[in-house]
Amino acid sequence: MRNSMLKRMTCIIALSSLMAACATKDAVTPTPKPVDAEDLQTSLAQQRDTILTGIYLGSASQQASLDALNDQLASLQNQVKTLKAASHAQAVKPATKESQPTMNKKCPSPLGDKFILGAIERVYVDEVKASFNTRIDTGAESSSLDSRNIVLFERDGNSWVRFDVFVDGPDKPAKTFEAKVVRFVRIKQDADDGADRRPVILAHLKIGEYEAQTELNLVNRSHLDYPLLLGRKFMKDIAVVDVGKTFIHGKKDPNNNISNK
Repeated sequence: MRNSMLKRMTCIIALSSLMAACATKDAVTPTPKPVDAEDLQTSLAQQRDTILTGIYLGSASQQASLDALNDQLASLQNQVKTLKAASHAQAVKPATKESQPTMNKKCPSPLGDKFILGAIERVYVDEVKASFNTRIDTGAESSSLDSRNIVLFERDGNSWVRFDVFVDGPDKPAKTFEAKVVRFVRIKQDADDGADRRPVILAHLKIGEYEAQTELNLVNRSHLDYPLLLGRKFMKDIAVVDVGKTFIHGKKDPNNNISNK
């Protein structure tokens, strides 16, 4: 009987120990804190604002870089246009059109940008290093120089001309010159005659204190009084003619050379 009671007491003690352990375990385990919906929404909004701010700052930086590149491109395009315009202004005009004469004025003119020419003037032609008594003819369209033995040839793929000019007068031997042909022109002298095809060269002239550049066609002018003729295309925009006067700029050789009269 004593043994039976001992067993019962042992069972009671064991059961009590087990219950105490379970109670202790339940007391140690923390109870989960419930999630507050308002706090969660506030936190998500803050994260969203942080992300959007980063995206905005990055986009603004990229836009600033694009604006700077566009400004540089516009500046380069303007520089290219300026260079093209300058290049076009200095380019040689097509051979199908006669280039307009240019003038370097060294003394004042009573007509502003234009100077006065008489019906006859002493003109120095740099290409043949000689001066000529020259007919200033408003009735002729183009200008021409008395040339003989005109021979066309090719040099470096371009048309050139070899010709003789009596630079020391008709009683002295002629001298031979060569020049690049800028174009050809057809001149019709009479209604019954065919057009005369002439080579045209670029010449630099000096009349008194004035210097000008124009085109001269080469032709035999032995039947005419003056070896050099300047027509309307030379005078356009740079000179006017006083047909009642001659040698307004003097009879002296503009380049101090002795040549034909």
